[in-house]
Amino acid sequence: MEPSVYVGVDVSKDRLDVYVRPSGECFSVDQSPQGIDRLVLRLRALPVVMVALEATGGYERAAAAALSVAGLPLVVVNPAQVRSFAKALGQQAKTDRIDAQVIARFVEATRPQVRPLPDDSTAALVDLIARRRQIVDMISVEKQRLPLSAKPVQKSIRRVIKALERELAGVNGDIDAMIRASPVWRYKEDLLTSAPGVGPTVARTLLAELPELGRLDRKQIAALAGLAPYARQSGQWRGKCVIGGGRKAVRKVLFLSAMTAVRRSQSLKAFYEKLLSLGKPKMLALIAVERKLLTALNAMIRDKAKWCEAA
Repeated sequence: MEPSVYVGVDVSKDRLDVYVRPSGECFSVDQSPQGIDRLVLRLRALPVVMVALEATGGYERAAAAALSVAGLPLVVVNPAQVRSFAKALGQQAKTDRIDAQVIARFVEATRPQVRPLPDDSTAALVDLIARRRQIVDMISVEKQRLPLSAKPVQKSIRRVIKALERELAGVNGDIDAMIRASPVWRYKEDLLTSAPGVGPTVARTLLAELPELGRLDRKQIAALAGLAPYARQSGQWRGKCVIGGGRKAVRKVLFLSAMTAVRRSQSLKAFYEKLLSLGKPKMLALIAVERKLLTALNAMIRDKAKWCEAA
């Protein structure tokens, strides 16, 4: 019986460095259609349990798509988690080949769930949502500079703000066009925006950044968004439960939604006020509302039902 094979791929702009466990085989291919084809052929000849690439801001997409289409079990892993794993191993050196080896060891040890890659339309929507977020952040930074700057500089800042606002309008139009072109996205957006505090921006962020919505249970979806509290304790010491990790963009928009929802929804307002009456800090209570709202949105997509205040 052949041993199970785990493959780590370190991705750079021009090259893919590959490490195969347990054989220890190392090789590199060009980050090109021909190089990726060679990689696919070599890996298809092995009893591969999992192929893992780090998320590198887009450089991994071509290889990930080709490996997925070839039917290989693919995961795209978080670089921060892999680096923490390397530190736990005492691996201080860092080269492309060492990184590929660490990635392979990481997935062998953790066995992350293999999930299908987003289709081209979803990937494009993710990029547009991310671009919109970048432009909004740039406008905010420029507006913060405005009152602190001399008058000649203020003129420049105002011009930049106007240019960014025009670009924001264009990106919003592109997002609108993508949503309108998809009956499924239009339907899901209609369901999501029926909930208190959930407008088009929040709904579209969830469609792009959390495509698993409606397909996981309440604990899984909360963990994926980074809203599942985890305990901190050691011996007799008991620390406060905290949240973290997950998808930052999702948490951010849902927190803003929760702030609005506690004013617009009687059930969520009652839930929030009950937590406050029990002595919970306002921030903790709002995070609990955020988690409850996400759970409700997950159920709405799953059940194809609009928001029901009595739920």
